[in-house]
Amino acid sequence: MELLKAENLRYGYDGKTILKDVSFSVNEGDFICIVGENGSGKTTLVKGILGILQSYEGKIQYSKELTKSHIGYLSQQALHRKDFPASVSEVVLSGTLGHSFFGFGYSKAQRNIADKVMEKVGITHLRKKNFSELSGGQQQRVLLARALCATKKLVLLDEPTSALDPLITAEFYTLLKKLNKEGVAVLMVSHDVSAAVKIASHIIHLDSDSVFFGTTHEYIHSDKGRKLLVSGCPCDACSHNPQREVRENA
Repeated sequence: MELLKAENLRYGYDGKTILKDVSFSVNEGDFICIVGENGSGKTTLVKGILGILQSYEGKIQYSKELTKSHIGYLSQQALHRKDFPASVSEVVLSGTLGHSFFGFGYSKAQRNIADKVMEKVGITHLRKKNFSELSGGQQQRVLLARALCATKKLVLLDEPTSALDPLITAEFYTLLKKLNKEGVAVLMVSHDVSAAVKIASHIIHLDSDSVFFGTTHEYIHSDKGRKLLVSGCPCDACSHNPQREVRENA
């Protein structure tokens, strides 16, 4: 099922165009990585999807099951705000505030949502700890849980691993893949194209000349992909897979 569809988007600031002719769709089960050089408009596109920035042209259509307020969002700025004077449970619970519950404090329904999400991302044992005392990888899991409290359909992540070491990054990607297999669509900005093609089902590549949107396999064989990737296609059936070539020539 299609969750959202973007058609011919153009974004800019103060009359200057940053992005143009951007079209793509997000379906249930997709894992889409947004890549491109610094300044190519990745964060601008994120703001557009969230409705923070209005497009000069084009439109984004959201399904009935998905509204802008029900997209789980982990911002790049969140990486630099890790001194929250709050417990893990309180940080995760704050993600439920987009739900239409009434009254003071958090409802039983909101607490149930937070409990289920904390269990899903493996942080239940940390619930009473102070957020600021956690490691970087643990904090990112907490912030991901907070984002998941807002949605069952789509999480939007802006460079979530940029401050993590390689081992913790690999663990975080494994968690995202697990959530994706369980039904959560993922739309993630990444500065690492090589990592993106290993985990994503689709790629959006932004640059000043043109925008690519397609499957990861199509991207690897595109002009943009070939310029950036040297490892070849990971598809075992593909003639451009270096490992396959070694096996055949052995």
